Amino acid sequence: QLQLVESGGGRVQPGGSLRLSCAGSGYTLYYYAIGWFRQAPGKQREGVSCISGRGDSSTNYADSVKERFTISRDGAKNTVYLQINNLKPEDTAIYSCAAGWACSLAGFQYERWGQGTQVTVSS
Repeated sequence: QLQLVESGGGRVQPGGSLRLSCAGSGYTLYYYAIGWFRQAPGKQREGVSCISGRGDSSTNYADSVKERFTISRDGAKNTVYLQINNLKPEDTAIYSCAAGWACSLAGFQYERWGQGTQVTVSS
């Protein structure tokens, strides 16, 4: 069965950049829409971006991140990336990826989830 593992998080100064990875194993990610979500302590989970599956390549972004976040696929590596530029302290959260059947920013639309990777933005 499909498993997802996130990586690439860490601590970065405001204005810096990170590229998060969502690596699939056990099955190709080609058929799945992949979403990125984040959750900060005391806040609700927020869908930040998604990319459609089956070669569609359509993407969606939350309004709060659309100017700074870019989602992409590398089929050869069975990996979906989230490039985050101009990081801000309010981006601090645990970022998780998930696989589902449609590109949606609503978490309940997804069936498989990774464990998350911590992103901390501070001086």
